[in-house]
Amino acid sequence: MSGLLALLDDVAAIAKVAAASVDDIAGAAAKAGAKAAGVVIDDAAVTPKYVHGFEARRELPIIWRIALGSMRNKLIVLLPGLMLLNVYAPWVITPLLMLGGAYLCFEGAEKVLHALLPHPPDAIVEAHETKDPARLEEEKVAGAIKTDFILSAEIMTIALAALPDGPLWQEAAALALVGIAITALVYGAVALIVKMDDIGLHLAVGGRLGATRALGRGLVKGMPGVMWLLSTVGTAAMLWVGGSIVVHGVEVLGLPWLGHTIGALAGSAAMALPQAGAALDWSVTAALDGIFGLVLGLALVPLATGVIAPVWAALRR
Repeated sequence: MSGLLALLDDVAAIAKVAAASVDDIAGAAAKAGAKAAGVVIDDAAVTPKYVHGFEARRELPIIWRIALGSMRNKLIVLLPGLMLLNVYAPWVITPLLMLGGAYLCFEGAEKVLHALLPHPPDAIVEAHETKDPARLEEEKVAGAIKTDFILSAEIMTIALAALPDGPLWQEAAALALVGIAITALVYGAVALIVKMDDIGLHLAVGGRLGATRALGRGLVKGMPGVMWLLSTVGTAAMLWVGGSIVVHGVEVLGLPWLGHTIGALAGSAAMALPQAGAALDWSVTAALDGIFGLVLGLALVPLATGVIAPVWAALRR
């Protein structure tokens, strides 16, 4: 009997350790996921364009296929690759983060330029209308998964850098949890956004109450504004997160001047209005990081379009 009690005591102790480990993994995953919030917003803003122009019945299957591809990107390719780098070449993580941050700045700046200098419609629309729908769907899904790979790499790298040091299996589990949770969050939100106008139309036409029909009409009319707001917030988040990643990376590499200057300006603003000191400190820091991100992105646009893109196209040929 005493042996059985001792065994039960050991089992209880193991259960406590396991529960603590789960708590540690969940806590680490939550903190790491929060660091990647800017990229998540952009991911949610980018994806709906890939189902634009398809029949309503094909929208959710397309999103599901992209979500599965995103999960493969994160768990099968990026997770083991990043864990190997973290063990054998941790010094690579900061440059990778900076590269991802610079890419975010480039994408954000490119979106700002497109908003200020919109391109005229071209043959892309005609190609979209004349292509075989099945082939067009395959191309759109493949393109979305490729874009997702870049965004997923940024999310997973940012999350890994934000994880506290711990056992390898615990870091891997936390990173996997971040990948699964963010994929579910992003593509669940995308599915809801994409189908919101259909839901609104259903309520507007079939609603029994006047309030229900009014809600449906409001959803239909409001979705363009929601998409614009989501895209705007996503662009701002890209510039802010990308700029802050590069600024922090430069500090880690031994050049702290830029980060210290931004910190000093934010601190001065907070001291000028102590009642809202913390909020001002964060807001000014985020704004200055975003301005730096925009300047860096604008500098990268001609380099990317005039040098990197032609060289990459030539290598692919």
